[in-house]
Amino acid sequence: MAMFRPAPRLVAVLGPTNTGKTHLAIERMLGHRSGMIGFPLRLLARENYDRIVKLRGARSVALITGEEKILPPNPSYFVCTVESMPLDRQVDFLAVDEIQLCADPERGHVFTARLLHARGAQETMFLGAATIKPLMRRLVPEVEYVSRPRFSTLSYTGYKKVTRLPPRSAVVAFAIADVFSLAELIRRQRGGTAVVLGALSPRAR
Repeated sequence: MAMFRPAPRLVAVLGPTNTGKTHLAIERMLGHRSGMIGFPLRLLARENYDRIVKLRGARSVALITGEEKILPPNPSYFVCTVESMPLDRQVDFLAVDEIQLCADPERGHVFTARLLHARGAQETMFLGAATIKPLMRRLVPEVEYVSRPRFSTLSYTGYKKVTRLPPRSAVVAFAIADVFSLAELIRRQRGGTAVVLGALSPRAR
């Protein structure tokens, strides 16, 4: 008599930031004997690798990015950047974070390839913003959708001078020149600041 095996589950968990999508995916992955998760940024991959190592130990977890490779002999779980996912490895669970980057003009082809072809043997999970839903419906009509409410609300508190921000505030800028000019302004007015750039190595960050 043939054993009944349920069809692999294909799920899209869509919602805004701060809805616990990544936490859910890691929790689901660790419920399987093997798994792989792809992140859009090296820093996110490294951060979540460290988190999973604390739960399962360094021998069970591999990190693969364009910049770093930590490969124990027989890892159960792979934490990667999306471009570096070793899709020749079969795993029970597979997840791709920020799947809405399918629409990105530079990296969209990689995320679209993962959407169409990357699958876990038992469960596949795509995480991202709800903006991807119309495209996903056309490309992967069989996907099951799960919505996540935001845990907390974002609110606009009005204009504030950079020099009057409370201690331990984070200021985000999108050009290197702006980062350094803001850092210098805060240093002169407040006495100290730290700068983190996306191009730094994971160890420095």
